[in-house]
Amino acid sequence: MKHLASTRSGDAYAALIDNLRDFIDTEVIPRENLETAQDGDETRRIARDLQALAQARGLGAPRGRREDGGLALSWTECCAYLEQAGRSFLGPLALRCAPPTQPDVFALESLASPAQRERYLLPLMRGERASCFAMTEPAPGVGSDPRMLATSARRTPDGWVIDGHKWFISGAMRADFAIVVARTESGSSWFLVDVDTPGFRIVRDIPTMEPFDMGGHAEILLQDLHVPADALIGEEGKGLAHSQLRLEGARLFHCMRYIGLASRAMGIAQEYACRRESQGVKLADHQMVQAMVADAHIQLYAARQMTLDVARRLDAGESIRHHSSMAKVFVAEAVYQVADSAVQMCGALGVSEDIPVSMILRMLRPFRIYDGASEVHRAAIARRALNHGLAA
Repeated sequence: MKHLASTRSGDAYAALIDNLRDFIDTEVIPRENLETAQDGDETRRIARDLQALAQARGLGAPRGRREDGGLALSWTECCAYLEQAGRSFLGPLALRCAPPTQPDVFALESLASPAQRERYLLPLMRGERASCFAMTEPAPGVGSDPRMLATSARRTPDGWVIDGHKWFISGAMRADFAIVVARTESGSSWFLVDVDTPGFRIVRDIPTMEPFDMGGHAEILLQDLHVPADALIGEEGKGLAHSQLRLEGARLFHCMRYIGLASRAMGIAQEYACRRESQGVKLADHQMVQAMVADAHIQLYAARQMTLDVARRLDAGESIRHHSSMAKVFVAEAVYQVADSAVQMCGALGVSEDIPVSMILRMLRPFRIYDGASEVHRAAIARRALNHGLAA
């Protein structure tokens, strides 16, 4: 695995973060129209405008190559960058680091063949094409248990034929190609599939609780889908290992972005508590409110430190499987609790859509399911600790 190490000086990095913070505050957040939060076409239009503005300010995909307009940041440097970007629903879209693009890039950088790099990876990195990762299936297919993978790929003289049923495929409504996970004779395998290939059919966009989702969550039918032999990504039968590689970066990026979003929710709630009165005093003077604020700051501080530690390990080339699972579980639950406290502090206003706090809560809730449910991670953490005698 090639790990990018930035040559940017401390002052230059601080200036970059200041530039990004100002961009999010002055350009991105003002374009959040809560009334059109469920309009994917409008979100795409705004995102395109913001991408141009970001590029003009020297802001781009944090892990992208400089020759493609990216910043080539280390994972450690990404922590502050993604937290700032994540303060807005639209920030990751504006900076071309929203899922599923970023984790797909991360995986394909290691696995793509030279021909696949030219046709899929490089256009994806430049923002010329969009991707999706097609793994999840309706019951009894694969969900949290990868052994339940039902989609099949059988070898033919000129390639592969794929049959299966996928759903909740994030980003598929705007994707140009999909990474399809299917079972071959050797086990789980990955395939690159252009969405206009005969046999690839989007059934519907499944509505979810998340606002400002420009890529949707599609249900897809794969029926007698023929792909060439070179559609196989990496090694046949190594799909589980490939998925773990992809998820390591995905989990970490989610943690960074969602810390920013939770921090924004608490900031809104704190400002409200300092001006709203109850029982003859400001909400901020009530000890119950003070306890929620204190707990939120403690949780976000711990979440940042865990995320930063995993990022440093990733930069050092260490395996982060165990630590990223722990960070994912903790951060997913911490940011949701912070947002929930923000809603509580804002009262009836908090559950309305006059301010973005309730939408932030809805955005954060699925993270306890995405990239592995918290319960599955806890079981895996415990098994590793018990089987390998890991010290707590």
